[in-house]
Amino acid sequence: MSITLDRDEQPDLAGLKLLREAFPAHQISYLPKGGVKLAYVGHAALTDRLLDADPTWTWEPLAINKDSGLPVIDEMGGLWIRLTVCSITRLGYGDAGEKTGPNAIKEAIGDALRNAAMRFGAALDLWHKGDLHVDEDAPKSQGAAQNGTEANRQALGGVQPETQDALRRVVPAIVAAAKDNPTQAKFLAESAAAEVENDDPNIVRMALWALLDSKTRAAIKAAK
Repeated sequence: MSITLDRDEQPDLAGLKLLREAFPAHQISYLPKGGVKLAYVGHAALTDRLLDADPTWTWEPLAINKDSGLPVIDEMGGLWIRLTVCSITRLGYGDAGEKTGPNAIKEAIGDALRNAAMRFGAALDLWHKGDLHVDEDAPKSQGAAQNGTEANRQALGGVQPETQDALRRVVPAIVAAAKDNPTQAKFLAESAAAEVENDDPNIVRMALWALLDSKTRAAIKAAK
């Protein structure tokens, strides 16, 4: 659902486009869950992106309790909000998970903001369980029976911490290069994987692939 607040005001297309830009590696966090590490963008990183896209962005609860004047939390413990960015308003829903007390309220707000921002395309590739842009040629180890994206994510958790750190440090350079010089991005990716000494090179390539956004992977695949 989207609402233009002022029919005479045109949305800022540049700001909306910025929301869809991939988040740099240092702004992506990982949450261990079910034997894999789920990638997500935290509240601070998302707020920074919203401010870059539209310094006047706002959010408000969808419903207010008439007696207390506070946002209404539904019977499932969730919060519905309206997020307005670049003159466009979209709905979002968040909950606090297992948290209680004041931290639960903050968690529900942050979760709702991430959910609503996803409707604008923010961190959309991280929300998707598979891959928004199918990468049939993504690197795979021999005998891999799982979906390529899921296998790549598991590979990231299978390399040594120092290898993960080294890969994350090179990701911003690869992403930047992919926008103007995909061949250079491909060279950087291959070099980063080749320089690792204490992990299986095939697993390292898969781990690096998991850290790259879908647009960067597509650019590398298309590079000569």
